[in-house]
Amino acid sequence: MQVTIIGGGVIGLCTAYYLRKTGHEVTVIDRNDITDGCSFGNMGYVSPSHFIPLASPGIISQGLKWMLSSSSPFYIKPRLNTDLIRWGTAFWKSATKQQVEKSIPHLNNLLQLSRELMNDLKDELPEPFSMIEKGCWMLYKLEKTGDHEKHLAEQAHDLGLKTMVCTPQQVQEYETEVEVNVAGGVLYLDDCHIDTGKFMRVLFVHLQKMGVKFWLNTEVKRFETGNGKITAVITDKNELPCKELVIANGSWIGKLSKQLGIRMLMQPGKGYSMMYNDLPKNLLYPSILVDDRTATTPIDRWLRIGGTMELSGHSDNVLPKRIMAIYHAFKKYYPSMNLPEPDVSKAWFGYRPVTPDGMPYIGRHSRYSNLIYAGGHAMLGVSAAAATGKLVDEIAGHKPATISLEAFRPDRFR
Repeated sequence: MQVTIIGGGVIGLCTAYYLRKTGHEVTVIDRNDITDGCSFGNMGYVSPSHFIPLASPGIISQGLKWMLSSSSPFYIKPRLNTDLIRWGTAFWKSATKQQVEKSIPHLNNLLQLSRELMNDLKDELPEPFSMIEKGCWMLYKLEKTGDHEKHLAEQAHDLGLKTMVCTPQQVQEYETEVEVNVAGGVLYLDDCHIDTGKFMRVLFVHLQKMGVKFWLNTEVKRFETGNGKITAVITDKNELPCKELVIANGSWIGKLSKQLGIRMLMQPGKGYSMMYNDLPKNLLYPSILVDDRTATTPIDRWLRIGGTMELSGHSDNVLPKRIMAIYHAFKKYYPSMNLPEPDVSKAWFGYRPVTPDGMPYIGRHSRYSNLIYAGGHAMLGVSAAAATGKLVDEIAGHKPATISLEAFRPDRFR
């Protein structure tokens, strides 16, 4: 079967991998050249620990306190925007205890499947991509936060995940190279992290050798449809006949879908990160600094620090206060690192694709019989990419899905 994928991020490439592995003829269209984007500058976590969807009661209460502060971990740029208002209304309705409890088993299944498949990819891809399997810390400074994290660790245990609840002294015993200033932490042993840029490059080269075609620096202009199907993709360079279409272009899913007459609720959640190289002493474990919503990824002697969720649309405007807030948060937890202040002009930013309920869109859309969505993973793109790719291959081939797709239906917000 001929399958067209729009989007060359980590979701699109993993989808191309599993489709091509099955024997389908695959073409990937991307508006850039697959050297940047949200898949390159993120934290690289493969995290079964992230089984709580973003839309939860806690984020609503905390977010209301933060939402208008330009230096807070969560920020909404005040503006009159119909798409944002619709998205926000659906987010509010989704952020209930009942909905979260309903979503957890499905998100857990997706993440655990992806974690297993990453082990396979590590063996199947011809080059290593720096996959480090030692776990990830959830570190906290406030006792109230600690109580919440310990409760989540109990939930994780019930889901089959391995965790260790540690005192400040025990955390320090793991981090032998730097000082750690925390009230405690939970180590999620099933988590791992990768060099996402390296992973993308290795996968891209391998896909080319497998025979996947790439139309890069190519803009999709419109679609041709007929008899309930999408028959062709019209780009700024050429026309591509279409048998099966997979839309996997991240935070731009909403804009592209309008060309098909479909309203997909999606908001770009801007995140920032900064890199430090050739550190004489570095963290040994990745960590999420829970009270400050900041994340760290160490690999050898380089370190990436990132965070924030900024709902300001697809705006290239960089807010220096937000970048500095990430830097200052890191210093509170690792006071001996003495990292220099970041050059704000060189900070990386990307757009996470955020759905109203924190659950991705994976599956066929009822509007067109040959349209499949694969996106909206928010901060879980790398974590869920392998599983998403495998599931799309099963959907395209009309095979039974490895896990239930009910919670990920693309047309669930009507």
